[in-house]
Amino acid sequence: MDEIINVENTALANPFETENGFQAIMKVAEAFSKTAIIPQAYQGKPEDCMIAIDMANRMKVNPMFVMQNLYVVKGKPSWSGQACMSLIKSNPEFKDVRPVYTGERGTNTWGCRIEAVRKKNGEQVHGPEITIGVAKAEKWFSKIDKYGNETSKWQTMPELMLAYRASAFFARVYIPDALMGCSVEGEAEDITKAKPQQAPDVFAESKEVQA
Repeated sequence: MDEIINVENTALANPFETENGFQAIMKVAEAFSKTAIIPQAYQGKPEDCMIAIDMANRMKVNPMFVMQNLYVVKGKPSWSGQACMSLIKSNPEFKDVRPVYTGERGTNTWGCRIEAVRKKNGEQVHGPEITIGVAKAEKWFSKIDKYGNETSKWQTMPELMLAYRASAFFARVYIPDALMGCSVEGEAEDITKAKPQQAPDVFAESKEVQA
């Protein structure tokens, strides 16, 4: 899906400003939730459909694009890697968007970055380069489940994962608003917050003396 279908402004553009707007978008969401065409995660869930429709209206894309490409991982909404590339390619600021692979395949130097051209001045823009070495250093490359099985897609489809992660980094740097605050496929699983370090007890020494 290289392009995104834009939708026209409708009465649902700001559905939460009035009760009538809310009722209108909920009516549409209920209709969506009853269809078998939408992804199963949205079927029978008008509230989720309503959020997807609202996001689609704000992004000026088709609601099906959101439903097909936005899913929840560990409680966080995430765009598919394919959707992220589509968002970049459809952005009016850029043209000639493409993934460029670097380094030597099968080694830690093998990597990918997204390149594009700014339409207004022809400037060549390079996104951050993601390599297998980076994936290993960030501990994305290997994931072992509780049964001892390797589950990381970096092991089975590294070329695709390099492109997806490069797309995510490009989007975060150059078109962050397009992501609507959501992560991109793999980020929720791979990028976890470090546990906060406990602050040192400045009175520890005095406590030892008193003891």
